[in-house]
Amino acid sequence: MTIRVNRRTALGLGTVATAGTVFGAAVPAAADPGRAGQAGGGGDRRRVAARIAAAYRRESSRAGGNWQAYVSLTDPAGADPVVAVAESADRRIEAYSVNKIAVAVAVLDKVDRGLLTLDQQLEVSAAIVVPGGDGIFSLDGAYPSQVTLGHVLANLLTVSDDTAVRLCGLVCPAAELNQILRNKGFPNTQVQPVANPNRFFLGTSTPRETHDLLRALVGGTLLTPASTEVVLRLLRSPAAFTDGIRREVSSAERARIATKAGWFADARHEAGVIFDAAGAPVLTYALFADGQADADDYGATHPAVAARARMGRRFLDATDRLGGSGTRHRAPAHRPSNGG
Repeated sequence: MTIRVNRRTALGLGTVATAGTVFGAAVPAAADPGRAGQAGGGGDRRRVAARIAAAYRRESSRAGGNWQAYVSLTDPAGADPVVAVAESADRRIEAYSVNKIAVAVAVLDKVDRGLLTLDQQLEVSAAIVVPGGDGIFSLDGAYPSQVTLGHVLANLLTVSDDTAVRLCGLVCPAAELNQILRNKGFPNTQVQPVANPNRFFLGTSTPRETHDLLRALVGGTLLTPASTEVVLRLLRSPAAFTDGIRREVSSAERARIATKAGWFADARHEAGVIFDAAGAPVLTYALFADGQADADDYGATHPAVAARARMGRRFLDATDRLGGSGTRHRAPAHRPSNGG
């Protein structure tokens, strides 16, 4: 089943029935989510996947509404991940700000090809600012001004600035952006063009494609190492989203999680990667939810956001004694400052 909606019509949507959950092949059906983190040294990934599946099942049921999700563990013994959760994983739905990761990937692809540079200047005009939108540009009020493309991407992926989307459109128009994503193997992860070729709605994806895009990113097959680290540094930064997966963890643990949330109307989405202490990826998640109560609540008390916060704690605990696999991405040292 494919659902095609756009940002303008999303407010009129009712709930959509969600298909059943399918958990990874050969993963035991019964597991106690309260016994997280007790896999022995080296770890039995399938038993850990069962714990993750149980935590997901419990918290998504508690939150209610519709869930579409794909969650996996890396497997040092093989190229394919161990799937923990696959619920409506191929349903194409509005991704909202989770697709800002894809927008950043397309822009950085052009940086990698020498067509753009992170230090090039972009003009922020009063006309391009999204009135009342999320982020900092709408709070400034002093326009026109100049910012670098690097500054735009930092705002796009940390505070999820809406005006930053329009600024990215100045250097990577919608048609080009979609073609870059198709060329990279993501035909369902597409922005929605509008009459102005340099503007777009954030468009659609599927849980599986968002998951696979993140795995390709940390695997080093999506962008150059330098551009990969730009994305991960921003998604792991203290300024990145903290209401969902990262809410009930310490600041050191937050640095091990690269995450991006998306919210609009009654949808509350989040996707990201959990790394082990050495910086190797261990778990990748794409959690899309809609149809819960309190559609006007965009805070941490929303049922789906609160559910993801509890999942985040359990996901971390469950994988704590597992080693990741693949390229290591160490988080930069966080050095708080008191000014001066």
